[in-house]
Amino acid sequence: MSFVDLASLRIKYKSEKEIFLESSIDRKEPISLFRKWLQEACETPEIIEPNAMCLATATKDAVPSARFVLLKDVTDDGFTFFTNYESRKADELAENPNVALAFYWLPLRRSVRIEGSAERISREASESYFHQRPRASQIGALASPQSKPIPNREFLDTKEKAIKEELGPDREVPLPNWGGYLVRPKAIEFWQGQTNRLHDRIRFRKELKAGDTVDGELLHQGENGWVYERLAP
Repeated sequence: MSFVDLASLRIKYKSEKEIFLESSIDRKEPISLFRKWLQEACETPEIIEPNAMCLATATKDAVPSARFVLLKDVTDDGFTFFTNYESRKADELAENPNVALAFYWLPLRRSVRIEGSAERISREASESYFHQRPRASQIGALASPQSKPIPNREFLDTKEKAIKEELGPDREVPLPNWGGYLVRPKAIEFWQGQTNRLHDRIRFRKELKAGDTVDGELLHQGENGWVYERLAP
Protein backbone atom coordinates (compact mmCIF):
# COMPACT_ATOMS: atom_id res chain seq x y z
CA MET A 1 0.00 0.00 0.00
CA SER A 2 1.40 3.39 -1.02
CA PHE A 3 1.36 6.23 1.46
CA VAL A 4 -0.88 9.23 0.76
CA ASP A 5 0.73 12.09 -1.15
CA LEU A 6 0.69 14.74 1.56
CA ALA A 7 1.98 17.46 -0.75
CA SER A 8 -1.12 17.16 -2.92
CA LEU A 9 -3.68 17.46 -0.11
CA ARG A 10 -5.80 20.60 -0.53
CA ILE A 11 -9.17 21.82 0.68
CA LYS A 12 -11.16 24.88 -0.29
CA TYR A 13 -11.44 27.70 2.21
CA LYS A 14 -13.54 30.86 2.06
CA SER A 15 -14.35 32.62 -1.20
CA GLU A 16 -13.42 36.21 -2.04
CA LYS A 17 -16.97 37.19 -1.06
CA GLU A 18 -16.39 35.97 2.51
CA ILE A 19 -13.31 37.90 3.57
CA PHE A 20 -12.84 38.82 7.23
CA LEU A 21 -12.72 42.60 7.51
CA GLU A 22 -12.08 44.86 10.48
CA SER A 23 -15.40 46.57 9.76
CA SER A 24 -17.22 43.31 10.60
CA ILE A 25 -15.94 43.41 14.21
CA ASP A 26 -18.69 45.03 16.28
CA ARG A 27 -16.53 45.79 19.31
CA LYS A 28 -12.84 46.33 18.74
CA GLU A 29 -11.71 43.95 21.48
CA PRO A 30 -11.05 40.22 21.22
CA ILE A 31 -13.12 38.63 24.00
CA SER A 32 -16.51 39.50 22.50
CA LEU A 33 -15.27 38.45 19.04
CA PHE A 34 -14.02 35.15 20.47
CA ARG A 35 -17.39 34.52 22.10
CA LYS A 36 -19.11 35.22 18.77
CA TRP A 37 -16.86 32.82 16.86
CA LEU A 38 -17.16 30.16 19.58
CA GLN A 39 -20.95 30.46 19.52
CA GLU A 40 -20.93 29.94 15.75
CA ALA A 41 -18.68 26.91 16.23
CA CYS A 42 -21.10 25.51 18.85
CA GLU A 43 -23.96 25.92 16.39
CA THR A 44 -22.08 24.08 13.61
CA PRO A 45 -23.09 20.37 13.75
CA GLU A 46 -19.88 19.19 12.08
CA ILE A 47 -17.83 20.57 14.96
CA ILE A 48 -18.21 17.92 17.63
CA GLU A 49 -16.08 19.53 20.35
CA PRO A 50 -15.92 23.29 19.71
CA ASN A 51 -14.24 23.99 23.07
CA ALA A 52 -11.27 21.70 22.36
CA MET A 53 -8.02 23.63 22.29
CA CYS A 54 -4.34 22.85 21.99
CA LEU A 55 -2.44 24.02 25.07
CA ALA A 56 1.29 24.61 24.69
CA THR A 57 3.50 24.93 27.75
CA ALA A 58 7.27 25.01 28.23
CA THR A 59 9.83 24.27 30.89
CA LYS A 60 11.98 26.97 32.46
CA ASP A 61 14.55 26.06 29.79
CA ALA A 62 11.96 26.75 27.05
CA VAL A 63 11.48 23.10 26.05
CA PRO A 64 7.90 23.00 24.72
CA SER A 65 5.13 20.42 24.94
CA ALA A 66 1.54 20.49 23.69
CA ARG A 67 -1.70 18.61 24.24
CA PHE A 68 -5.45 19.10 23.81
CA VAL A 69 -7.65 20.20 26.71
CA LEU A 70 -11.16 21.63 26.98
CA LEU A 71 -12.03 25.28 27.50
CA LYS A 72 -14.50 25.49 30.38
CA ASP A 73 -15.03 29.22 30.81
CA VAL A 74 -14.26 32.50 29.08
CA THR A 75 -14.59 35.87 30.81
CA ASP A 76 -13.11 39.32 30.35
CA ASP A 77 -10.22 38.07 32.52
CA GLY A 78 -9.36 35.15 30.25
CA PHE A 79 -9.77 31.46 29.48
CA THR A 80 -10.17 28.64 32.03
CA PHE A 81 -9.30 24.94 31.78
CA PHE A 82 -8.92 22.19 34.38
CA THR A 83 -6.29 19.53 34.93
CA ASN A 84 -4.42 17.43 37.47
CA TYR A 85 -2.01 19.64 39.42
CA GLU A 86 0.56 16.82 39.37
CA SER A 87 0.54 16.44 35.58
CA ARG A 88 3.37 17.37 33.24
CA LYS A 89 1.57 20.52 32.14
CA ALA A 90 1.12 21.58 35.77
CA ASP A 91 4.81 20.95 36.51
CA GLU A 92 5.77 23.11 33.54
CA LEU A 93 3.32 25.86 34.49
CA ALA A 94 4.80 25.95 37.98
CA GLU A 95 8.20 26.90 36.56
CA ASN A 96 7.07 28.84 33.48
CA PRO A 97 3.56 30.36 33.37
CA ASN A 98 3.79 31.43 29.71
CA VAL A 99 1.36 29.49 27.53
CA ALA A 100 -0.27 29.44 24.10
CA LEU A 101 -3.73 28.17 23.15
CA ALA A 102 -5.00 27.30 19.67
CA PHE A 103 -8.52 26.56 18.47
CA TYR A 104 -9.19 25.17 14.97
CA TRP A 105 -12.72 25.01 13.61
CA LEU A 106 -12.24 23.42 10.19
CA PRO A 107 -15.86 23.55 8.93
CA LEU A 108 -15.80 27.32 9.52
CA ARG A 109 -12.26 27.66 8.13
CA ARG A 110 -11.32 29.55 11.28
CA SER A 111 -8.66 29.42 13.95
CA VAL A 112 -7.89 31.45 17.06
CA ARG A 113 -4.47 31.70 18.70
CA ILE A 114 -4.01 33.01 22.23
CA GLU A 115 -0.79 33.88 24.06
CA GLY A 116 -0.65 34.74 27.73
CA SER A 117 0.20 33.55 31.23
CA ALA A 118 -1.58 30.94 33.36
CA GLU A 119 -2.40 31.07 37.05
CA ARG A 120 -4.33 28.75 39.33
CA ILE A 121 -7.90 29.66 40.17
CA SER A 122 -9.19 29.37 43.74
CA ARG A 123 -9.67 25.98 45.37
CA GLU A 124 -13.33 26.89 45.96
CA ALA A 125 -13.92 27.49 42.24
CA SER A 126 -12.08 24.29 41.32
CA GLU A 127 -14.05 22.24 43.84
CA SER A 128 -17.35 23.71 42.66
CA TYR A 129 -16.64 22.72 39.05
CA PHE A 130 -15.21 19.31 40.05
CA HIS A 131 -18.47 18.31 41.71
CA GLN A 132 -20.49 19.41 38.69
CA ARG A 133 -18.72 16.76 36.61
CA PRO A 134 -20.24 13.30 36.11
CA ARG A 135 -19.45 11.07 39.08
CA ALA A 136 -17.50 8.66 36.87
CA SER A 137 -15.26 11.53 35.73
CA GLN A 138 -14.66 12.60 39.33
CA ILE A 139 -13.63 9.07 40.29
CA GLY A 140 -11.44 8.82 37.19
CA ALA A 141 -9.59 11.99 38.18
CA LEU A 142 -9.04 10.60 41.68
CA ALA A 143 -7.84 7.24 40.33
CA SER A 144 -5.35 8.50 37.76
CA PRO A 145 -1.84 9.72 38.70
CA GLN A 146 -1.76 11.78 35.51
CA SER A 147 1.48 11.73 33.47
CA LYS A 148 3.13 9.23 35.83
CA PRO A 149 4.28 5.78 34.56
CA ILE A 150 1.97 2.90 35.52
CA PRO A 151 2.51 -0.87 35.06
CA ASN A 152 -0.55 -1.61 32.93
CA ARG A 153 -4.20 -0.75 32.23
CA GLU A 154 -5.34 -3.08 34.99
CA PHE A 155 -3.66 -0.75 37.52
CA LEU A 156 -6.20 1.97 36.71
CA ASP A 157 -9.18 -0.37 36.62
CA THR A 158 -8.24 -1.84 39.99
CA LYS A 159 -7.80 1.59 41.54
CA GLU A 160 -11.10 2.82 40.14
CA LYS A 161 -12.90 -0.25 41.49
CA ALA A 162 -11.38 0.25 44.94
CA ILE A 163 -12.49 3.89 45.05
CA LYS A 164 -16.03 2.97 44.00
CA GLU A 165 -16.19 0.32 46.74
CA GLU A 166 -14.83 2.72 49.35
CA LEU A 167 -17.19 5.59 48.48
CA GLY A 168 -20.27 3.57 47.67
CA PRO A 169 -22.97 5.17 45.53
CA ASP A 170 -23.57 8.27 47.65
CA ARG A 171 -20.42 9.54 49.39
CA GLU A 172 -18.92 12.70 47.90
CA VAL A 173 -15.81 12.16 45.81
CA PRO A 174 -12.96 14.07 47.48
CA LEU A 175 -11.16 16.64 45.38
CA PRO A 176 -7.76 15.26 44.33
CA ASN A 177 -4.78 17.51 43.61
CA TRP A 178 -6.70 18.88 40.67
CA GLY A 179 -8.14 22.21 39.59
CA GLY A 180 -8.36 25.08 37.17
CA TYR A 181 -6.04 27.53 35.49
CA LEU A 182 -6.94 30.95 34.17
CA VAL A 183 -5.01 32.03 31.09
CA ARG A 184 -4.77 35.83 31.05
CA PRO A 185 -4.28 36.78 27.39
CA LYS A 186 -1.66 39.19 26.10
CA ALA A 187 -2.35 38.55 22.41
CA ILE A 188 -5.27 36.96 20.54
CA GLU A 189 -5.14 36.34 16.79
CA PHE A 190 -8.16 35.53 14.60
CA TRP A 191 -7.49 33.62 11.36
CA GLN A 192 -9.90 32.87 8.54
CA GLY A 193 -8.80 30.82 5.55
CA GLN A 194 -9.18 31.97 1.96
CA THR A 195 -9.04 29.59 -0.99
CA ASN A 196 -6.42 31.75 -2.74
CA ARG A 197 -4.25 31.38 0.41
CA LEU A 198 -4.44 35.13 1.08
CA HIS A 199 -5.81 34.27 4.50
CA ASP A 200 -7.18 36.92 6.86
CA ARG A 201 -5.29 37.47 10.12
CA ILE A 202 -6.26 40.10 12.68
CA ARG A 203 -4.31 40.23 15.93
CA PHE A 204 -5.26 42.00 19.14
CA ARG A 205 -2.58 42.63 21.74
CA LYS A 206 -2.23 44.37 25.07
CA GLU A 207 1.42 45.38 25.00
CA LEU A 208 3.09 47.88 22.71
CA LYS A 209 6.59 47.04 21.50
CA ALA A 210 9.40 49.57 21.35
CA GLY A 211 8.79 51.87 18.42
CA ASP A 212 5.09 51.03 18.11
CA THR A 213 2.80 53.90 17.20
CA VAL A 214 -0.98 53.65 17.17
CA ASP A 215 -1.27 55.43 13.84
CA GLY A 216 -4.63 54.16 12.62
CA GLU A 217 -2.95 52.75 9.54
CA LEU A 218 -0.93 49.73 10.64
CA LEU A 219 -1.79 49.72 14.34
CA HIS A 220 -5.25 50.68 15.55
CA GLN A 221 -6.64 51.62 18.96
CA GLY A 222 -9.20 49.11 20.18
CA GLU A 223 -11.33 48.96 23.30
CA ASN A 224 -10.56 47.90 26.88
CA GLY A 225 -6.83 48.52 26.52
CA TRP A 226 -6.34 46.48 23.34
CA VAL A 227 -4.73 47.50 20.06
CA TYR A 228 -5.17 45.57 16.84
CA GLU A 229 -3.46 45.06 13.50
CA ARG A 230 -3.77 43.03 10.31
CA LEU A 231 -0.99 40.55 9.59
CA ALA A 232 0.09 39.20 6.22
CA PRO A 233 -0.68 35.49 5.80
